Amino acid sequence: MREVVEALLEVLSQGQRGALATVVRTQGSTPNRPGARLLLRADDTLVGTIGGGAVEQCVLEALRGARDTGTPQLLVRDLGHELGMCCGGRMEIFVEPVEARPRLFVFGAGHVAKAAVPLARSVGFDVTVVDEREELNTEERFPSCQREVRDPTAVLRRTQLREQDWLLIVTHDHQLDEQTLELALDQPARYIGVVGSRRKVFRLIQRITEKRGAPAFERIYAPVGLDLGSIGPEEIAVSIVAELIALRRGKSVPHLRALDDPRLLQSLGAAREGEE
Repeated sequence: MREVVEALLEVLSQGQRGALATVVRTQGSTPNRPGARLLLRADDTLVGTIGGGAVEQCVLEALRGARDTGTPQLLVRDLGHELGMCCGGRMEIFVEPVEARPRLFVFGAGHVAKAAVPLARSVGFDVTVVDEREELNTEERFPSCQREVRDPTAVLRRTQLREQDWLLIVTHDHQLDEQTLELALDQPARYIGVVGSRRKVFRLIQRITEKRGAPAFERIYAPVGLDLGSIGPEEIAVSIVAELIALRRGKSVPHLRALDDPRLLQSLGAAREGEE
């Protein structure tokens, strides 16, 4: 039991995703008793056991499904009739995903950030607000959040992000947005959202492509948010957080991202051909 608990804490502290199976009820002869646990880590390694044999193989398949989809389930198996095990009892096993709260770094403490941060926290994100303007990046404005009262580029240069991290770039300056995006592209974060018009995004991505080659398009969501017709910081915040939710749940929804526009991809392709 202790080994499973320690491994579970390690999964959570490292921002990983796994799944946990717990025997909740048994009848008759079974290979383990209620309370037995089996943990599947992100790298497919296992810690613990619920008894081995065919039932553990069945549970392992369920663990992978829970880890990948985020959906829990209760397995009820007759060991003899369904699985052909000689012990012949009955087991009920609860299988659940386990995942650390995802980290969202918000670069900029303006109106959009002020509206988006509490929404993001309410749907399960641990939020860090990064902005060197002390009058905006305050505890009163962003309660219960971590805050870095420093320039976003300085924070990105000294912080090693994880592949599971999410970044939102909503600074007060176009040049700072560009510098922040460039540094963010050197990090393994899964999502980089950038606020701004499609025209701004076109120019920003083209300039970065000219300097360093085409970026990893699949991670960049710019303009950030879903196509909800949002107006004003509060509605824009809703569209941003809705996008975060949709991506976490693997849902296909209408994004605003300009990188879905074939005109931009065509222009970036021409730039790459010119380099060659």
